[in-house]
Amino acid sequence: MSAQERRHELIEAAIRVMARDGVAKATTRAIVTEAGMQLGFFHYCFRSKEELLLQVIDTINERNVHAVIGVVRPHSDLRETLRASVGAYWEEVEANPGVHQLTYELTQYALRRPELIELTRRQYANYFRAATGFLEAVAAAAGVEWTVDLPLLARYTYTIIDGATLSWVVDRDGDSARQVLDQFTDYLVASARQRQPTGAR
Repeated sequence: MSAQERRHELIEAAIRVMARDGVAKATTRAIVTEAGMQLGFFHYCFRSKEELLLQVIDTINERNVHAVIGVVRPHSDLRETLRASVGAYWEEVEANPGVHQLTYELTQYALRRPELIELTRRQYANYFRAATGFLEAVAAAAGVEWTVDLPLLARYTYTIIDGATLSWVVDRDGDSARQVLDQFTDYLVASARQRQPTGAR
């Protein structure tokens, strides 16, 4: 394996260990054992466990973004596009509950450790960028513009999604979670208007 391939395998192993056993039990030894490697390979690929955790956060976020953006199609109806995107994200949540529980565990774990504060900031900066990209992609596909300031709408978006996900991780009440997400979709539809042609007054 190349160093890049080993890094990828270690990231995947870390996600599996933490989703299954929790962050506290995800020692470097447990991670390399899961990956079928010797301990020395970990230090060859990562300068520290903190660097690995940052990559774990980025990897999970990239998968969520891919699920959401992957269903957006040009010239689509706004409501249908929103429902498809939010629905794709929710399928990912229900298919991988341990991974989503892991994201909250990592947040709390890092907040208690000053040396890991960058992890939490990066995690929520990722959420902000993902929400912004989602809103921009949906608006472009549906030919609309947002009537709410985009940074504010992006923060609102990831706050709702984050809260709905955590609630479901706790109570597994999928019907209630979907009702919340339907209300969120209605709000976004109400916060959009048809894009004005360039040069129109």
